[in-house]
Amino acid sequence: MTAARLTLPSPAKLNLMLHILGRRPDGYHELQTIFQFLDYGDEITFAVRDDGVIRLHTEFEGVPHDSNLIVKAAKQLQAQSGCALGIDIWIEKILPMGGGIGGGSSNAATTLLGLNHLWQLGWDIDRLATLGLTLGADVPVFVRGHAAFAEGVGEKLTPVDPEEPWYLVLVPQVSVSTAEIFSDPLLTRNSPPIKVRPVPKGNSRNDCLPVVARRYPDVRNALNLLGKFTEAKLTGTGSCVFGGFPSKAEADKVSALLTETLTGFVAKGSNVSMLHRKLQGLL
Repeated sequence: MTAARLTLPSPAKLNLMLHILGRRPDGYHELQTIFQFLDYGDEITFAVRDDGVIRLHTEFEGVPHDSNLIVKAAKQLQAQSGCALGIDIWIEKILPMGGGIGGGSSNAATTLLGLNHLWQLGWDIDRLATLGLTLGADVPVFVRGHAAFAEGVGEKLTPVDPEEPWYLVLVPQVSVSTAEIFSDPLLTRNSPPIKVRPVPKGNSRNDCLPVVARRYPDVRNALNLLGKFTEAKLTGTGSCVFGGFPSKAEADKVSALLTETLTGFVAKGSNVSMLHRKLQGLL
């Protein structure tokens, strides 16, 4: 066995706004959104194997090994690159699944970038992002590693640099079905497209919020509680709810009041992914 081993972060993301412009003939929705990363996430450790086997050693309840996006990403990269090496993978999972903060997509992107490095494939970011899109609409932004204004289904990315506040993220203990929200007849699907860059301040709403808040009382409760202290927003289709603060101390103060009844965490917003900062340090 070869000794090459690497541990990389797999950060969370927030949708600072999310507008739904319409439904496409293929059933997907045309979106406009802003992705920003958090300096908070999972950690994935990779160890190169010389026998071509891809093995995720961490088990996920209800997710078969070969259905995990981490394994899918590794197998697709291996197949498309013709690489004969394999990989052992372990993940320290702290991001909630189904929370709207991109855990699975981020894990897939970290896998693509980590294996590109360890297997010495030399793929550029564009090629990795194109492969990432076949795994999920949110994977390319994690591959590219910069905050972005996204259009299409979320794959057309323009780098942006919004403010980087401290965030308090609340994690209601419910899993929101994205498909359910996007098929709800009451979902707004006709938001006018934003043409101004940067996005004007009054356009920070999430069109999914009214539907999610109506269907999920726990999310509605989190929005109401956080809304007493700052503008409370929904990321993606939830369930996670977040609000910005000018300092860690202020975010921590509100967190101490709210996390007795709700799970949550405080993290710094970042326009450059901590995964990319770590990879830059390896070059």
